[in-house]
Amino acid sequence: MRNKTAASRIVLQLGILLALLIACLTPQDGLAQKLWSQVKLNRTSAYIGEPIEVSITVYTSTWFTSGLDPGNIQVKGAYTVYFRPVSVSLSEGGTTYPGIQLIYHVFPHSERDIVFPSLTLEVETPKDGDYIGVKHHLKTQERTIKIKPVPPGFDKNDWLVANGMYVSDYWTGNLKQVKVGDVLERRISRTVYGTVGELIPPTAWDSIGHISMYPDRSLTKNNKGKTSISSSRTDGMRYLFEEEGQVTLPEMVFTYFHPYRKRLYKKTLKAITIDVAANPDLGILKSVRDSLLVQEQEVIAQQEEEQPWSFMGLSPEQLALATVLGILVLYLLAKTIRRIIHTIRQRKKAYRASEAYYFDLFKKATHHDHAEHAKQALYRWIDELKLGQPTLEYFVGQFGTDKLQETFDTTGDLHGLYMQTQEWKKARAKYLLHRHPTPSKSSWINPQ
Repeated sequence: MRNKTAASRIVLQLGILLALLIACLTPQDGLAQKLWSQVKLNRTSAYIGEPIEVSITVYTSTWFTSGLDPGNIQVKGAYTVYFRPVSVSLSEGGTTYPGIQLIYHVFPHSERDIVFPSLTLEVETPKDGDYIGVKHHLKTQERTIKIKPVPPGFDKNDWLVANGMYVSDYWTGNLKQVKVGDVLERRISRTVYGTVGELIPPTAWDSIGHISMYPDRSLTKNNKGKTSISSSRTDGMRYLFEEEGQVTLPEMVFTYFHPYRKRLYKKTLKAITIDVAANPDLGILKSVRDSLLVQEQEVIAQQEEEQPWSFMGLSPEQLALATVLGILVLYLLAKTIRRIIHTIRQRKKAYRASEAYYFDLFKKATHHDHAEHAKQALYRWIDELKLGQPTLEYFVGQFGTDKLQETFDTTGDLHGLYMQTQEWKKARAKYLLHRHPTPSKSSWINPQ
């Protein structure tokens, strides 16, 4: 009895020691380090140009031993603006988790849905109970954003989404003293809040009678703050006054759509009236016009150089896709043509080995009124038929028309009938019907 009790105590002690050893070697869920990421959007659908805020946050149950700053990224079909990382925290279940938040503003510029890609972030944070940072790689989730087209009733060319806009203009030259041949330059500047300069539409200049207009180079600029962005665009126009009298430059209206108030706002530059005086030296008008034309060509050339490379209006991606599709179409076309040629050759080969080919040769000989050739062709055709006896007499007896049989039975010879193609056509049709009978429709009725 004592031996059994001692043995039970030993087994119990060994079990307790083993449990303690497993507990020491195996990390418990409550003590294991937690490290995860979250991706949030302030909206899942947006208009063209409407900003989407994408926040990527990384949380840890310890702390970060180094910063997290992946920089800006490329999103197909959109412009992106990256702001500096921000320290945040999350309280959950009585525990506070420190985090680093990355904020991106995404501005779609086409009607296609865009995908904010998955990112692989390198994070350095120590394990629980340690202080030495360990590198980890977290992969974030990609998010799809649905893009809505410009609402009905709005001009796509003037569409602009912004939180606010300030418009101003200034002139180079004296508007009060203008004569024929003078050139005045007007520059219109727009400061827009909540968008990028690439999305500000160009100024629409109305043509004016008795004035030649020469556009100047446009300038755009982005100004990024800690958590917001503004931009500006300046467009210039040179006015050449060609006739004396009074001219009026019409008012100019600039609009923008507020993404949060869902309203369209307008900014207006008032109309300007200018009195143009006569100029006795009219010869200067031509030289000024020529000079402005040269400057205009230089501006156009500079703008073309700044434009992304394209071929016949296609971007590199579109050209690559068109090339691949073109190669695929050519491949399928070549394959189809080869298949058609092979089929034609096989049919031609089968036709040349058929009785129809030799019967056609026989008909051709009769058409050329060659009796001897027709006779040879007829016998050659008979050789291709599957007859009980491979003789002309057997064929006529079995499948010949009444006229063929009567002539053959009377004279024993078919001389003179070689040229009667219609009789042989009827005989051949009877032979083919015998070889390949047409299935008849069944009239059998299931009895009741």
